[in-house]
Amino acid sequence: MKRRQLSGLLGMAGLATLALPQQASAKGHEGKGMGHGAGHDMLGAGAFAPVVKARFQAVLRKAAKSKQRPYAVFDWDNTSIMNDTEEALLMYQINQLAFAMPPEQFQGAITRNVPPGNFLPAFKNAAGEQTSLETVVADLMSDYQFLWANYKGMKGSRSLEEMHATEQFQDFRAKLYFLYEAINDTHGTAVGYPWVVYLFGGLTVEQVSALAEASNDHGLGDALRKVKHTSPASLPGKAGVVTVSQNLGLRLTPEIANIMAALRHHGVDVYVSTASLEDVVRVFASTPKYGYHVKPENVIGLRLEMEGNVYKPEYRKGWPLNWGPGKTEVIKRELQSKKGYGPLMVFGDSDGDYDMLRDFPDTEFSLIVNRLKKGPIGTLCKQAVEQAASAAPRFVLQGRDERTGHWLPEDQMIKLGTTVKKLLP
Repeated sequence: MKRRQLSGLLGMAGLATLALPQQASAKGHEGKGMGHGAGHDMLGAGAFAPVVKARFQAVLRKAAKSKQRPYAVFDWDNTSIMNDTEEALLMYQINQLAFAMPPEQFQGAITRNVPPGNFLPAFKNAAGEQTSLETVVADLMSDYQFLWANYKGMKGSRSLEEMHATEQFQDFRAKLYFLYEAINDTHGTAVGYPWVVYLFGGLTVEQVSALAEASNDHGLGDALRKVKHTSPASLPGKAGVVTVSQNLGLRLTPEIANIMAALRHHGVDVYVSTASLEDVVRVFASTPKYGYHVKPENVIGLRLEMEGNVYKPEYRKGWPLNWGPGKTEVIKRELQSKKGYGPLMVFGDSDGDYDMLRDFPDTEFSLIVNRLKKGPIGTLCKQAVEQAASAAPRFVLQGRDERTGHWLPEDQMIKLGTTVKKLLP
């Protein structure tokens, strides 16, 4: 099989990363004691909600008296950064046609563990007709066979620019992202989150890491906006014309980088727990230019079966889905069982973090990035509001402006497309 060569992706324009205010060095401080008086500002500059800053510093000072080596666990997407690195990478992978699976293997990947039949009523085509796994996959396979036979990065001779001009590519882009959304909404993350990483099948760790870095850099330079992808009317296929929305753009969060630096400086180990592919987030969390300086081995996420250093489109046997209850399971298995205690602090934003935010009695500080979410995470947000005036809140809310990706110095947030600050939905 002729594999895509992705080394050229690293030649794109470099990213000017955000300057992190008064950040402690990632090297030379690990394991040190507190070393400061009670009035010392451990975080420096940053748009921290007052309750977040006060509670964080109080818990960190208390930790100085412990004989244990504490640790903190951070979600990645929409907590440590703005938006979702895996979803950004999916669209970047599509636009680069960075797929290494021949058509028959690709079909197996996009149907693996997905129940047959119709998607939810929300996933109708432009004619108001219901779409299904079978109709969308039929169209994608027709597109993919054309792309596989013609693109020079696969089995053909045509350039990427030439492929972008074809109706088959335009149909493929819209319908593959449509399929991702339809699977997640219809069948849930237990099916949808592993599904998206199956698309790395046939690529090496090095190729995916290069692709992830290029996608990160592209997303950080892109505008924060919502766009719609519509398949061409000239190629309706079996599923018909479909439209799907996507949030574009990524942003660093200097405040999270500062929190991580402060924790390391004061002897608290930093871990990332993500529902994206472990190796993909490792590029973002550990590459120095992004400013987070997380140890590569401290990034925990989804895993695929491997053949040497090549990904197989199969989820790792025996490895939990690192989302929701699975995040708690993995923390207990990989960290608590070895250390003898749970995390001192946990950081999250969504239902996927609900369990780890609340499951550990040792956790004294649970930060929730306010995204006006309902559901289980919404109940924790309400608790944070109720506890805000207490002396020692367990749950705290941190606001963010989705128009810029920047944190706000309060617990309210502003959604993309609005100018109104809100505390709860």
